[in-house]
Amino acid sequence: MKRKIPEDVHETVVEKTEYRTSSNAPVEANRSLERALGAKIRDTRRELDLSVLDLSNAASISAGMLSKIENGQISPSLSTLQSIANALTIPLSLLFAASEERRDCSFVRDKQGVVIERRGTKVGHVYQLLGHVHGDDVGVEPYLIEIKEEAETYTGFQHAGTEFIYMLTGEVVYRHGNKNYRLRPGDSMLFDSSALHGPELLVKRPMTYLSIIIYPRRRA
Repeated sequence: MKRKIPEDVHETVVEKTEYRTSSNAPVEANRSLERALGAKIRDTRRELDLSVLDLSNAASISAGMLSKIENGQISPSLSTLQSIANALTIPLSLLFAASEERRDCSFVRDKQGVVIERRGTKVGHVYQLLGHVHGDDVGVEPYLIEIKEEAETYTGFQHAGTEFIYMLTGEVVYRHGNKNYRLRPGDSMLFDSSALHGPELLVKRPMTYLSIIIYPRRRA
């Protein structure tokens, strides 16, 4: 029996909206060296179980300056870096070794994504993990999701971070919180994934969509 589409479904293209980036980038010069130095200092400090105040006192600099250094906001002098290295009991060269740029990259060939189990797997939702990249502050997980002919609806997804969905094939009514959205090929959603979400009505199966989850990394 064909299910009736809920009356509260939001069509994804109702009116044109102007979107702009919040950053209006670029706003400042590249500080890759400062960020690398700061991250190494912060990580070493935490490994030694030192607070910002502990290290700033040991290095004879202000806590505010140390905080700015760790966040890559200023370029510290060599004498300041030497004081910090001494306080951490590590050679100064170790700090600069961390400045060698490191870029995570994940490459997956067509149809070679890792099939994994997630909530929803048992109701006919197949997840292919297409990569996994961790930055200092965030993790990113892209999935290709296939919903088979025999699949069932599932609106109980809930996790930290932000999720982006791009519809590839098929048609679905997707629930987020207390609202429904009808997605067809080419439609997309970007939402806070801490709210309950998932397919409310499988209109046209089978279907596939790209899901990218961005979540904050937990810090020690």
